[in-house]
Amino acid sequence: MTDFLNMENACSSLDELYMYRCLQLARNGEGSTSPNPKVGAVIVCNGRIIGEGFHIRAGEPHAEVNAVRSVKESDRCLLSESTIYVSLEPCSHYGKTPPCCDLIIECGIPRVVIGVTDSNEQVNGEGIARMRSAGIDVVIGVLERHAVVLNKKFFTLHNLGRPYVTLKWAQTADGYIDRCRKFGDGEVPLRISSPESQVAVHKLRAQNDAILVGTNTALLDNPSLTLRYWHGRTPLRLVIDCHGVLPSELSVFDESADTVLYTNKKIDGKFGKNVKQVVIPESTDLLSFILSHLREMKINSLLVEGGARLLQSFIDASLWDAIRIERNNSLVLGNGVEAPILPKGLVARTTSSFNSEIIEFVR
Repeated sequence: MTDFLNMENACSSLDELYMYRCLQLARNGEGSTSPNPKVGAVIVCNGRIIGEGFHIRAGEPHAEVNAVRSVKESDRCLLSESTIYVSLEPCSHYGKTPPCCDLIIECGIPRVVIGVTDSNEQVNGEGIARMRSAGIDVVIGVLERHAVVLNKKFFTLHNLGRPYVTLKWAQTADGYIDRCRKFGDGEVPLRISSPESQVAVHKLRAQNDAILVGTNTALLDNPSLTLRYWHGRTPLRLVIDCHGVLPSELSVFDESADTVLYTNKKIDGKFGKNVKQVVIPESTDLLSFILSHLREMKINSLLVEGGARLLQSFIDASLWDAIRIERNNSLVLGNGVEAPILPKGLVARTTSSFNSEIIEFVR
């Protein structure tokens, strides 16, 4: 709340000030609302906040519902004189919860201020139209850019038809991501990340719906792809194994989390119930197929932690939205597996962390 109070001079209007509070509330749903967006709502009467809420978890009441429920019984009569601020257009369809635009109409709230229109085809202006038809004054586009950034993963899925893709790797000061290794040679993965940056990586995992690795990474590194250094929901594990060479004993196939295996040929009885095998059709573009499949599963965001070849394939196909590189400036390898080649003209945001630099690119 302190951050909200400090914004009074930065906002050009009261509408912006209360919308900023909506965005602030919405962030509390990080990591738990997907495939739904993060949404905050604030109810204001005569310059006083009488109710506020946010979408806590997918399948549970939306922000508008929680805001209305938070209004004290003694203040219920004020709803007919209030403005409700919502960071995203109130929904107009029945899902796991009833339409929020109908709740606003039933409460008799005369004015609604919205951060951004919901581009989900099930909404896409319908909630706004329904409220206006009921005689409600609806204002759209307050702090719109901030509202879009807040739900960039949600909007990427509905606007581009694919998840928001983040590529992540760690590299040495001279540009290598690992030694040259082969399965069975006894070589362990090169430790590039610091313990502190590992925590940041697991936080990044918690912020994504799914995590993808290729065959070599699964075989040589044997990663579990779970959350061990951060709280939250373990992402859906995705593994590419076109030729069916991965043994079922790998950590990525254990029962600690669900896994999807993309393969050219399904092998019955090889894996446990938590592993779903998805057959890749012949003559199909692999990345397009995977992203299309994830869209069908309503996966908003994908973190790619694969090896150089898989990461490069996403870069070459221009199928990425963010790139996060940890560069260990105290480690020089001399030779090994070269880091992916970045497109020209990217503008980086760099932060220092102990002996490492975190280099980020966002489209």
